[in-house]
Amino acid sequence: MNKHNFKYQWLPISAKEMEQFEWEQPDVILFSGDAYVDHPSFGTAVIGRLLESLGLKVAIVPQPNWRDDLRDFKKFGVPRLFFGVTSGNMDSMVNHYTANRRLRSNDAYTAGGKAGFRPDYAVSVYSRILKQLYPDVPVVLGGIEASLRRLTHYDYWKDQLMPGILHWSAADMLIYGAGEQPLRELVRLLQKGVPFGQLKNISQTAYMIDANEQLTSAKADDIELFSHEECMKDKRKYAANFKHIEEEANRLEAARIHQRCGNKRIVVNPQFAPMTTKELDAVYDLPYTRLPHPRYHAKGTIPAFEMIKDSVTLHRGCFGGCAFCTISAHQGKFISSRSKQSILKEVAHIAQMDGFKGYITDLGGPSANMYAMGGNDRKLCRVCRRPSCIHPAICKNLNTSHAALLDIYREADKIEDIKKTFVGSGIRYDLFMNENVSDSERRVQKAYINELLTNHVSGRLKVAPEHVSDVVLNVMRKPPFSLFTQFLKIFERTNRENGLTQQLIPYFISSHPASTEKDMAQLAIETKKLNFTLEQVQDFTPTPMTLATVIYYSGIHPYTMQPVYTAQSKDDKLRQRIYFFWYKPEMRNEIEKRLRILDLNNMCKTLFGIGGGDKHRQNTSSQQKKQTKKKLHPNEKRS
Repeated sequence: MNKHNFKYQWLPISAKEMEQFEWEQPDVILFSGDAYVDHPSFGTAVIGRLLESLGLKVAIVPQPNWRDDLRDFKKFGVPRLFFGVTSGNMDSMVNHYTANRRLRSNDAYTAGGKAGFRPDYAVSVYSRILKQLYPDVPVVLGGIEASLRRLTHYDYWKDQLMPGILHWSAADMLIYGAGEQPLRELVRLLQKGVPFGQLKNISQTAYMIDANEQLTSAKADDIELFSHEECMKDKRKYAANFKHIEEEANRLEAARIHQRCGNKRIVVNPQFAPMTTKELDAVYDLPYTRLPHPRYHAKGTIPAFEMIKDSVTLHRGCFGGCAFCTISAHQGKFISSRSKQSILKEVAHIAQMDGFKGYITDLGGPSANMYAMGGNDRKLCRVCRRPSCIHPAICKNLNTSHAALLDIYREADKIEDIKKTFVGSGIRYDLFMNENVSDSERRVQKAYINELLTNHVSGRLKVAPEHVSDVVLNVMRKPPFSLFTQFLKIFERTNRENGLTQQLIPYFISSHPASTEKDMAQLAIETKKLNFTLEQVQDFTPTPMTLATVIYYSGIHPYTMQPVYTAQSKDDKLRQRIYFFWYKPEMRNEIEKRLRILDLNNMCKTLFGIGGGDKHRQNTSSQQKKQTKKKLHPNEKRS
């Protein structure tokens, strides 16, 4: 309980707790693959509190046991309106497996970090069980796993195309993206007495009908995709589909999309307009306890909660459109920002929580510095089809001012009991290095950089150049590596001028579409020149409904229909990955061997020859951590 002793309670997760609420029957029962943490960074908590605010009785079943007598699926009985199903904050397959398809030994969203508390393809497993037990009760899917699998998609773990998840989950409806607006409309219509089977026109939902059934109120701009069966036979058709899906997912006035799968048809209604500031504020003003349910007290901490418990989300959405990222596919490219008052209210609330040590670990979002940004002329945004507002160049209609964000940083630091506010999410340095701005905005950029680097870095600042090759970066939809080197100079100069020993933590990806071994060798050379010895790295993992995944599977870029090389085999992927660790003696012989085979002897000499500097930045070394003057906070959000 916090210092104000405000009255609060968790939503019930057991029949005994429901008895304390004196309910005979819940209106909605939510099933989640995550432990129940009543915090606005956890989707199940947000949806539960939202439905509660609509006057509904909501029960939650976190991490139900799907391998016993299914008592967890029966303990609350039948809901009055519907079951809601989500895998949690992550796709269950990404949660379970590494890029090499190896089973992970832990789960950040489970008490004690223990693995094994959710099934593979959790959304489908939960949904099928519920439909077997209660065939007449509607099941509504939501969350990122359902959202990114709403149409034909490549599944890396099965290594095959799979149909939209409605086809193999037996569910009745799917809500994609942020669920607040479609859920409000769904509840409104159900409360009016509209039968669930007639709910075909709710925005941001998907449903399935017989393939020959006539679509309700068909429109001229409906888009019919190539069928699932056509995609199975022809990878080019699968790639062509993606272009339509991504463009429509990032439009203000999207078309309805539908796709035939066997004797069924999946229909995806266009999304709602981005949430207004008032609507988003209302979501974050719901009565969260901001704590895990008491049932976990004896089971160990929940790592994901520990990471974000003292963080504040400023906005939703990301207009970066990175090829490998699922954020725009799930949240869209248009930014919905909270008001300054709402943000500061949450910071003040956290400051009064028991155990708070004075540090806000993150004032951020999907990309930390996109707060309050958007098109200057909304009319231009309405006709825009670009999946990214900043690639291949920053849109001239985009407002990239950091003034509002700068104001929030400064005001948050003035709140009583706040020692420091940090930015733990990844930042987009290309936004505050945008040269096509007025002189006055350039002054704001300079002020923002100085404020960020001198007052809001907890010893380490995360940025994501991702690669050094312009060809690869273009496929990634990322800025040139030269821009990163410019920012590095600013970072180092600011450190020197202010007597700081902060670290810049760059993230890189191997085996991304278009990346070759030669490109990775160049990455090793360029990062050696900058005295970085990398450890914050990852091998590309294909996830459903991203541009990079479509290229990985099809070998074709959907926007050009031209072939793009991608490392496919385990050996090819490992060969790319070793270049990250050129500085490790055990890797040197293998890299030298590969460079000789590839006839890249000059690169081998540059990387391992005499000179080039022997001192490198070990960005996770204990020595540097001891030198860091500011307290570190282990947030790992990324842009």
